Amino acid sequence: MIRSEKINYDYIREFEDNGVKKEERFSALKDVDINIKTGEFVAILGRNGSGKSTFAKHINALLTPTSGTLWVKGMDTKDEELIWDIRQRAGMVFQNPDNQIVATIVEEDVAFGPENMGIASDEIRLRVDSALSTVSMEDFKRDTPSKLSGGQKQRIAIAGVLAMKPDCIVLDEPTAMLDPSGRKEVIETIKRLNKEEGITIILITHYMDETVDTDRIIVMDRGKVAITGTPKEIFSQVDMIKGFGLDVPQVTEVCNNLRKMGIDLPADILTVDEMVKEICRLKSTI
Repeated sequence: MIRSEKINYDYIREFEDNGVKKEERFSALKDVDINIKTGEFVAILGRNGSGKSTFAKHINALLTPTSGTLWVKGMDTKDEELIWDIRQRAGMVFQNPDNQIVATIVEEDVAFGPENMGIASDEIRLRVDSALSTVSMEDFKRDTPSKLSGGQKQRIAIAGVLAMKPDCIVLDEPTAMLDPSGRKEVIETIKRLNKEEGITIILITHYMDETVDTDRIIVMDRGKVAITGTPKEIFSQVDMIKGFGLDVPQVTEVCNNLRKMGIDLPADILTVDEMVKEICRLKSTI
């Protein structure tokens, strides 16, 4: 689905030195090789400045590599003639839904993408209804987006991408501006799109708990891929993950502290249910 081969991305960074404006070349991505299969649910993690958002923008051809190649369904993102095909195949949802909502009525906003693709009116109607139903927002189709909650707005932004029938959705910090309820709404929607619709999901987030159900986690650091593995493989290495400036899921943190106290618990516990099961196991041995 998505494959990058030694992609590098450099840009000119301006700074001031003793009152003198200067420029320097900065490498945001360094020889990044990433392969994401069709239907995968992948989380990309990393501290600020690690390169994760820069990589995400390459998938949608908002940025193109300084060197190296990134393919989306076999299409080279540097090929300008393929940009719109690439953006139809790989949609993006950003941190602030207000930056993606362009219309004053929900259904009109969801229709914006297909209209610009030149889709016939009857097909647009079907796509809009289907997309709103998929994100459980069909009852709000004639509402004004400004009156919706943050979580509802983000689901409308996702519906707008869905209406373009993408194979992949890249979500760059989609819950960063939401309250816990809104975050839950959006993450449940993302999981459903992956499991029920078969859409490839690439999630960039600072909330570790949002990644425990992913197929794979990629950790980036200083523009490079640092480690990759399943959630259990990644988060069981608590000290290493913290060395990259990241946290681990709360339950994993508790488990790690208990292990340091000598309590016999597995290192790869990620959820409350897993923790309860292990505590019951320990209790039965007393």
